[in-house]
Formats: sequence, structure tokens, C-alpha cells
Amino acid sequence: MQRHPEWAIYAVPPGCPAFATIVAHHLAKEGASSVIWDRPLALFLDVDGTLLDISRRPEDVIVPDDLRPMLDQAWHALGGAMALVSGRAIRDLDRLFAPLRLPAAGQHGTEIRLEPGGPVRTLPASGVGQALREAAALLAAAHPGVEIEDKGMTLAVHYRAAPEAGPALGGALSQLVMRAGDGLALCRGKMVFELRDARITKASAVEAFLQRPPFAGRLPVFVGDDVTDEDGFEAVERHGGIAMPVGEARTSERRSTFATPADVREWLATLAPPMVSEAS
Repeated sequence: MQRHPEWAIYAVPPGCPAFATIVAHHLAKEGASSVIWDRPLALFLDVDGTLLDISRRPEDVIVPDDLRPMLDQAWHALGGAMALVSGRAIRDLDRLFAPLRLPAAGQHGTEIRLEPGGPVRTLPASGVGQALREAAALLAAAHPGVEIEDKGMTLAVHYRAAPEAGPALGGALSQLVMRAGDGLALCRGKMVFELRDARITKASAVEAFLQRPPFAGRLPVFVGDDVTDEDGFEAVERHGGIAMPVGEARTSERRSTFATPADVREWLATLAPPMVSEAS
């Protein structure tokens, strides 16, 4: 993977030494020798496995009581240049973090809301057809513990409760997607397979945000934990930004910045309060 020679040039929000410390530590692991802060930050956050601990079922995740106000403070601190970029549908993100609404991309970039109070726009995409949905449901039914999550434009097959089913599911779903021939891709995540449009990824969402204020011209940082976040990592790196993986490395050479979602939340808490006091 190509690394950018300008990786030693980054921006830290003034008055946030904890943010500077974690970024400097990250860059040191990546081989950068110095850090020069010269641009305000644009922050992109995955949700499951990044902000929230992964649960056996997506609907069972627990949102810590202090996370909603923490996200709200961070969004204000960054001048609105913070977005959630998730595999979940935006309606599900709004349910999790209610009453807070943030700029968000859902279903791996298939839908996007550029402003907190703005409309949710669904991109032209190849959806998962009814025949493929039914075939996936039959396949899941053959493996006790496997669950289907229908997100609208994408379909997730979760096997966390039946890890032994993973190899068989992956092979069978690959064949189904291949036969469908609708421009779909099968994405492998942590104990989940997702069927989505092959052309649209989390990188699509990052690019859309970076084309407009308040994100445009800022230093982009993407924090994520799963294989599908690699697209977001590559997108911010193309803009001279920073990829910050959570947990064990997946397919790339990037080293982990945070060990757990709790570490991400702790870092986010240190980012917000100083910035809010400065802006007030």
C-alpha cells in the first residue's frame, strides 16, 4: 500500500493535548518522525466496533449514557465537521443516538445526510433483489443462529452466534451474488457478510462530505475497526489524512491506534471539552 510522504504534516485542534498525543503516537508507529499541525480536523467515525462495543445481535448494542452528549460536544467543537459512517441504516443510527442527529452515511455510503437537519439522500445503487433476499433467507435458515438484517438497500447475514457456519455461508453467498449479476459485492466483516452495490463504499461517503463545507479543506481522520472501513481509510489517506484502526489489524498493513471502542470514547471525551470552551 502506498504511503504518503506528507504524512508528517497534520493538524491538531488547539488546546487538545490528548488528541495530539494519540495522533503523534499513531504516526510514530507508522514511521513519521515529526508532526506539524496546520489544518482543522474533519472526523469520520464508524459505529459498531468503533464507538460501540459489538453485540451478539446488532439490535442489542448498548449506547453508554455519556456517549450522546460527548458526540454532540465533539460535533460542535469541530465546527460541524464530524460524521458517522456506518453499515447501519441512517434511521437506525438516529434511533441509537436519539435525540442527537449528526451528519451521517448509512449502508456503507448508499445513503447520506450531509447536515444534521437535512434530508437523507439515497444514491442510485443496485439494491438486493427479492429473489436474492429469499435465497439468502433460506440459506440462513439452514444454519441455526444465523440472522438476516435487511437494511433496505443492503443485506447483512450475521453469524456471530454460529461461527462454525462462516465458511459454508461465505461460499454459498458468493455463488448467489455471482449468479445474481446485478453489480453487487459480497463484503466480509466481523462475523457478518454484507451484500451491497459494488460501486458504493464508505470511501464514496467520505468523498461526498469532503466536497462541501464544513468538511472541505480540512484534515480528514477516519476511525474504524472492520474490513469495510478500509475503504474509508484509503479515502482519507488520498487527501493527506489519517487512518486510525481500532482493534486488531484486518487486511492492511496499518497498525492499530485504539485497542477497543472504550479507548475511542475516552479519546473523544478529551477532544470535546477544550474545544467547546474555546468556541464559547
